[in-house]
Amino acid sequence: MPTFVDQTKIEVQAGKGGDGMVAFRHEKYVPNGGPAGGDGGRGGSIIFVADSGLRTLMDFRYRRKFKADSGENGRIKSQYGRAAKDLYLKVPVGTTVYDFNTGELIGDLVEKGQELVVAKGGRGGRGNIHFATSVNTAPEIAENGEPGEDRVLRLELKLLADVGLVGFPSVGKSTLLSVTTKAKPKIAAYEFTTLTPNLGMVILPDGRDFSMADLPGLIEGASQGVGLGIQFLRHVERTKVILHLVSMDPNNGREAIEDYHTIKNELKNYETDLSKKRELIVASQMDISGAEEKLAAFKKALKEEGNNEPVYEISSVTHKGVSKLMNDTATLVEEVEKERAEEEPKVVQKTKEYKYKAPQKNEFTVEKVGEHEFVVKGEQLERLVQMTNLDHQDGIMRLARRLKRLGVDDALREKGAVNGDDVAIGKFVFEFVQVYLFLPVSI
Repeated sequence: MPTFVDQTKIEVQAGKGGDGMVAFRHEKYVPNGGPAGGDGGRGGSIIFVADSGLRTLMDFRYRRKFKADSGENGRIKSQYGRAAKDLYLKVPVGTTVYDFNTGELIGDLVEKGQELVVAKGGRGGRGNIHFATSVNTAPEIAENGEPGEDRVLRLELKLLADVGLVGFPSVGKSTLLSVTTKAKPKIAAYEFTTLTPNLGMVILPDGRDFSMADLPGLIEGASQGVGLGIQFLRHVERTKVILHLVSMDPNNGREAIEDYHTIKNELKNYETDLSKKRELIVASQMDISGAEEKLAAFKKALKEEGNNEPVYEISSVTHKGVSKLMNDTATLVEEVEKERAEEEPKVVQKTKEYKYKAPQKNEFTVEKVGEHEFVVKGEQLERLVQMTNLDHQDGIMRLARRLKRLGVDDALREKGAVNGDDVAIGKFVFEFVQVYLFLPVSI
């Protein structure tokens, strides 16, 4: 049986755009051919696709880095480079995607076939056909392709079950799932037999159906990380209805009302209050001798607290009360779905794209790191340098003019830069001179 993995960390790197070309027409009888360098192709994006056939994030356990292809470079004769194919990665329905470093929610894949662009491919650089002017009819200027987005992501799977079974270990959750669905969970009489959530589909004689998940047993302190329950409380978040199973076994050494309160407190103390979900209270294991007396004491304690909700008496072994419980559960699921539809009509977009938030143009810092060394940092500036083709003098001079307009010159002088000092922007290092010329030292 494959290992259940519901959280993982991966890195995704979209493809770089292809570089623009510096080229000129050389054709017979065309003395003034002009620039003819084509644009580079777009880099491949990385897109998640929700697949209902997957139940775990196991595929991401051993492979943690995914990289899309880069776009093709521009060509001569004004020919554009070919765009790279996007990289599609299948994830289970119910996968939530977060930025690992910031914790920002990027997207939630809750519908089969839904797509989410998590890293956008870089656009292709422009060839020199775009830089011809009346003054410079033969420009040796082209852009490098834009780098693709590189992101570290946290994937979190939350099962999409209509109904969640909660309760202490060994209260009969797995047994109930096994007799009402085709799921085959491991069943035994000791704590934490269920190490992974099990999901099954309940199909009633009247044609109604709903999905039901058996979640590993909770214990006191689970919401703070005690035991195994904290690993699986997140799966309760998406359920519409909770079946709260309370064991009526008189030999387990626990009071039923205390079990009930303990689980309710753990649900309430989770990061999102789960105790407000609609629930049905289920008295399980009623086939055991002495269960009737324990049930009577449990009902009395609930009534004294003002809780007049019905208690469903079941035995998964003899099937007593199971049919009524499943029918009433289906009815409650329908009620919750109707309430949600009235409160928040939700339209799930088939495809969603993560929106890159570009920094403001002048958002950069200048730091003096040595007696004659400075480092300029700024996401947009570094991207500008990466997209500048420094193989031609025209490209270098164009970069120098743009840096001056952005205020980099003035900022360096304010920090004490003088002629001959080295300035680094990303991997590009140049010599600072007061006449605003930038002489490349290394790349």
